Amino acid sequence: MPLSPVEPHLVATIVTSLEMTERPKPRAMAAAPFRLVRWQAPTPEKYRALFRRVGEKWLWFSRLVMPEAELIAIIHDPAVEIYAMVDARGLEIGMLELDFRKGGECEIGFFGLIPELAGKGHGGWLMAQAMMLGWRKDVMRMWVHTCTCDHPAALPFYMKQGFRPFARAVETFADPRRAGLLPADASPHVPMLP
Repeated sequence: MPLSPVEPHLVATIVTSLEMTERPKPRAMAAAPFRLVRWQAPTPEKYRALFRRVGEKWLWFSRLVMPEAELIAIIHDPAVEIYAMVDARGLEIGMLELDFRKGGECEIGFFGLIPELAGKGHGGWLMAQAMMLGWRKDVMRMWVHTCTCDHPAALPFYMKQGFRPFARAVETFADPRRAGLLPADASPHVPMLP
C-alpha cells in the first residue's frame, strides 16, 4: 500500500465522524461535583481561553486563528449553545458546544475536559449533559467528529456512548506550533518535524 507523503510543516490526521439517529435510553448518572454553566454570548477572549485550556494538548487551534467577526458570528448565534463545565471551586474545567444551526440536528462542535482530568471518567458526566441538552423534540440526529490528534480514548468513548462512525477523512493543516499559535511542546504525541 502506498504512503502519501506529508510536507514537514503540515500535520495530517484522520477525522472520524460519528452519529446517533435515535434518542438514547436514559441512564443513571452518578453524582458529580460539577455544574454546567451556559455562556450567553461570551467574549472571544473568554471563549478562546477555555478553548485553549481544553484543547491545546490535542492541537485544537481552529478557533484561535478564526477571524474575530467569524468567531463572534458562531458563538453569539442563538442556535449555538456554549457551556463551561465548572468544578466545586468554580474553576472552568471543560467545555461543551452544541450547534443546532442545521434543522433537526445537533452537532457536538467541541467537547472536552482540561488534560489533567482526561481518563478519570468525568467525560461520562459531560456527555450525559450533552445528551440531555442536545436531544430536543425536533432533533433527529446528533453527531460529532474526532481525529487522531485527540485523546486516544476519544473515538472509543464516543462509540461506547452510542455514536456510530459514518465517515472518515484525512485532514492536513499547517502545524500551529510552528506559527507560535500553540507552544512547541503542545501535543507531544504528534511530533513536530524539522
